[in-house]
Amino acid sequence: MTKTKNPPIKFAARMKKPATLLAIAAFAFGCGTPATTTEQQPVAQDTLPKDTLILPGENHFKSLKQLTFGGDNAEAYWSFAGDKLVFQVTNKAWGDSCDQIRYFNPFTDDLKNGPPNKISVNNGRTTCSYFLPGDSLVLFASTHLDGPQCPPVPERQPGGKYTWPLYETMDIFVSDLKGNIRKQLTTSKGYDAEGTVSAKGDRIVFTSVRNGDIDLYTMNIDGSDVKQVTTALGYDGGAFFSPDGTKLLWRASRPTKPEDVKEYKDLLAAGLVQPTQMELFVANADGTDAKQITALGKANWAPYWHPDSKRIIFASNHMTERGFPFSLFMINTDGSGLERLTTSDTFDAFPVFSADGRYLVFSSNRGGKDRETNLFLAEWK
Repeated sequence: MTKTKNPPIKFAARMKKPATLLAIAAFAFGCGTPATTTEQQPVAQDTLPKDTLILPGENHFKSLKQLTFGGDNAEAYWSFAGDKLVFQVTNKAWGDSCDQIRYFNPFTDDLKNGPPNKISVNNGRTTCSYFLPGDSLVLFASTHLDGPQCPPVPERQPGGKYTWPLYETMDIFVSDLKGNIRKQLTTSKGYDAEGTVSAKGDRIVFTSVRNGDIDLYTMNIDGSDVKQVTTALGYDGGAFFSPDGTKLLWRASRPTKPEDVKEYKDLLAAGLVQPTQMELFVANADGTDAKQITALGKANWAPYWHPDSKRIIFASNHMTERGFPFSLFMINTDGSGLERLTTSDTFDAFPVFSADGRYLVFSSNRGGKDRETNLFLAEWK
């Protein structure tokens, strides 16, 4: 493990309200593996519309376009053809009272004119959607078998610890683009979610509590041949395969002190996990040769491979004192070369590259009303 040094960049003025924590709460866990291949042919487009959303110091953005306008939008992932994004959203104006799955074309669709197509027509609470090869099917996790209602979000008590829920009724399903469920991929008792697809299109990695801890598993695209990938005590999630399918990248907590282990186990028994201390890990696709690549402290999460497989983009609040804002960073897979990418004083997270590295989609509070989290599309340079 290579320790990194914080870059000597100062944050802008403190945001007026802690919208970053609200944004994280809205999306629960992130997923995160590129559903793209090196053969992807993105829509031909020389330049996206220019605007004033790029902030000083954001030198990797050639242009930046806002894609959504209201609600909480996050975890947008590319289709294999590179012409669609599937994402999760809570937007009451669209009739979504909790996270639902929708998709659209970010190059041609104008979401100011109306909502994008909804896939999670059975409602419940849904998360972590991902295109399967051929782009006619999408997998996502959902609680809808327990009813169309939205399961409650744990209330945060004054002065209490911030936690994420592990809904025991959450399972992974495959649906067509009209919302017809084609297959249920997981049936074990307890939380199964955070599924993402290898760029090769042969395996899925996901998070499950089926063994009594929160670990990573892989399975074939049809749900067969389930194999456990991680075994260390702690939360393992938000995993994704490298572009060639040989590696896995994910975020994890590793409690070691007796009091931390007890707190982790007590929360897990209550169906909760505390996401405030997470670092990034890389391993072979079968879980061997696992290595911790960050040691920054606080919450380092929502990692994603750069298409060159040598760098990783992720969200972190390690430079802050109060836990917000979150910014995007880049780091080499050996833990060197930490670089800050965004300078917003609010929330930037869920970064996802197109397969050719030409575009980056991410979620941010910038440019909208207070507490809204929207999707943005950047041309990368």
